[in-house]
Amino acid sequence: MLIRVSLKSWYLIHKWTSLICTLFMLLLCLTGLPLIFAEEIDQALGRSVELPQLMETGPRADLDAIVADALTRKPGHVAQFLVGDAEEPDLWSVRLGKSVAAPEASAFYSYDARNGEFVLDYPLDEGFMNIILRLHVDLFAGLPGMLFLGAMGVLLILALVSGTVLYGYYMRKLQFGTVRRERSPQMKWLDLHNLLGIVTLVWLFTVGLTGVVNTLAEPIFGRWQATELADMLAPYRKQAPLSGTSSVQNAWAAAQQTAPNMSLSFMAFPGNDFAGPNQFVAFMQGNTPLTSKLLLPIVIDAPSGQVIATRELPVYVSVLLLSKPLHFGNYGGLPLKILWALLDGISIVVLVSGLYLWLKKRKLSFEARLGLLRTQSVNKFPLEQADSR
Repeated sequence: MLIRVSLKSWYLIHKWTSLICTLFMLLLCLTGLPLIFAEEIDQALGRSVELPQLMETGPRADLDAIVADALTRKPGHVAQFLVGDAEEPDLWSVRLGKSVAAPEASAFYSYDARNGEFVLDYPLDEGFMNIILRLHVDLFAGLPGMLFLGAMGVLLILALVSGTVLYGYYMRKLQFGTVRRERSPQMKWLDLHNLLGIVTLVWLFTVGLTGVVNTLAEPIFGRWQATELADMLAPYRKQAPLSGTSSVQNAWAAAQQTAPNMSLSFMAFPGNDFAGPNQFVAFMQGNTPLTSKLLLPIVIDAPSGQVIATRELPVYVSVLLLSKPLHFGNYGGLPLKILWALLDGISIVVLVSGLYLWLKKRKLSFEARLGLLRTQSVNKFPLEQADSR
């Protein structure tokens, strides 16, 4: 009896976790497809940066001049971040906001790092890809939407685990990959659902788990800001806010000297939530496929341009930083993206077939469904033996 109860429990877990999360997982799979190829779509839409071929002529463009030019393009707004691009080292971008600590960007300007020429005004919060991204990330509901999708991801993981257990019970008398084409359409869809589910199990589990981690990005970075970053900046919190301008070029040079084998991911300006009242904080990244996803924060005193603190990120933040590119298949270039897209498409079939099977069998009891599977299997399922145990 214990084995039978256990099997029924796994069935109920799989049924309800799948039913609750299926529609949202379908939405995430459908929106995830274009996001896998976001860079390629940006190129097709003319939103990518194509820098002209130039000969290196010595010193690169002065960052102070680049920031000054960005400010003239958006009067009354201030610089929040200087942003680098590991895949395009000849590109600098400046993010502006209504205030240095404003949560929303008001402009995002890109410049050629070799000569300082303006390249692109990237459109913010508009267009098809922005709609797709917001649906995928937070359903246009901000943090509550992110946490809700994270909960759906947890249900997906439970559905995968319970589905694997059920697959072992239902299909142990059949060869792996069997699709009983001579049976009813319902049975063929069941076999196909089971087969594709097992084939994509590891990928779905990986994408689901990294997706759950990504939905916690705001709480994770918030905790890091409130603990580790606050501790780094604690000696300077009582300083009066910086008056006038300070040299971004000097701050970048100091960060580069401290981490010569790294490149800039982004640098927060004084007064920003990621910086101090008189301090820049440069977030440096490595130059390998793995280390380029990790960050090293370096605190630079704005008036003197000297490095005053640096500290490795805690493990929980590093896990978050590594999960996002893995979630979208951004570790292995276009071949991995194509593989991710194929697995995404198969997952859509798994979700749709699961919904179809539920609609077909929703009026049957658990015992009737188990009997249906038992009578159509190659060998009889030992239900009587299970009862006796």
